[in-house]
Amino acid sequence: MAEEKVILVNEKDEQIGLMEKIEAHEKALLHRAFSVFVFNRHNELMIQQRAFSKYHSPGLWTNTCCSHQREGETNIEAGKRRLMEEMGFTTDLKDTISFIYKAPFDNGLTEHEFDHILVGKFDGEPDLNPDEVAAWKWVSLEDLKKDMKKNPHIYTEWFKIIFDKYYSTIQQ
Repeated sequence: MAEEKVILVNEKDEQIGLMEKIEAHEKALLHRAFSVFVFNRHNELMIQQRAFSKYHSPGLWTNTCCSHQREGETNIEAGKRRLMEEMGFTTDLKDTISFIYKAPFDNGLTEHEFDHILVGKFDGEPDLNPDEVAAWKWVSLEDLKKDMKKNPHIYTEWFKIIFDKYYSTIQQ
């Protein structure tokens, strides 16, 4: 199987090239990404614990799912594809805001992303892909906010950034 490529972008989210995913993270180059936030009818957020085999941030809790768009794929198409690949379901998504962040990791890789926040609703149970996800749960935003302050080390860097800066945007 061919290596996954990411879309390199400038600060206006205009495509400037393609690069193999690991190389882009090694070089800390800005690339397009998305983060999906799925809520249930009780306004609880579905969060996932990343699989322990992931190449970065293994075992950490994060938003419902996230990944990178493929060339020619819209943000919504990418979000729905990845929701199915990781969580085993799909739902309608709304493209809300986007922002740029940079987060270095202990393993020498750096996430430098132009991240699009996608929000959806779902009331079922996911069918987890164990290669991607170790566990999941529904959590209220208020409880999550408290736990992130108490246990920041158990959450991914991008999730903490999104939650801190864009809390009002992700609320339903």
